[in-house]
Formats: sequence, C-alpha cells, structure tokens
Amino acid sequence: MAYDEELASKIQDRTKGWNSLESKKMFGGIGLLINGNMCVGTWKEFLILRVGETEATKLLQEKETKVFDITGKVMKGWVMVSPEGWRNDQNLKRYLVAAKKFVDCMPAK
Repeated sequence: MAYDEELASKIQDRTKGWNSLESKKMFGGIGLLINGNMCVGTWKEFLILRVGETEATKLLQEKETKVFDITGKVMKGWVMVSPEGWRNDQNLKRYLVAAKKFVDCMPAK
C-alpha cells in the first residue's frame, strides 16, 4: 500500500484555504507544508502530524497514536495516527489544527 487515498482526500478537503500550503510526495505518501515546513502527511494508512514535543507527549497518551518511526529512528515532536483516530471527523480536525498551530509558529523556509 502506497498510502490511504481516503485519508489523503480528507486532508486535502480540510486544509483548503490554509495559507502558504504546498503538497509534495513524501515518505511514499503526501506531505503538506506550510511556508516550506512539513505540517501533516500520510504514510500507508497513518496520518502524520508535526506538533512539537509538548503536544506530541499529550497526543501519545491516546490509543490511536504512536511515535513517528518509519526508519528505526523516532522523530521527536511528530505523531502517527491510526485510521481509528483520523476517521472520526472531530478527531481529524483536532489533529490537523494542532499541527497547523505548531507549524504556523515556525519561520518560513
């Protein structure tokens, strides 16, 4: 499986109107960048979020989340969300907003 098309479609729909948003192929899926900084993406059936270490620690308490580790090296400040988490529209919105909030504070690349 390359990446979940349903997830990619949901992300695209819910991020319409975000300023300075760019979509790129990454990790065998898609990645959405704000001002050149990776924000959210897909990997297989997982939603990938860049939320910073503080928010990641909170989110990792949820059963639908796990650390972002697709290479054997954990990416600090990132979280992966299983379909059980992102298929719920309220959860998906909450996850996307958390990532946008973090990345919006980063300097543009």
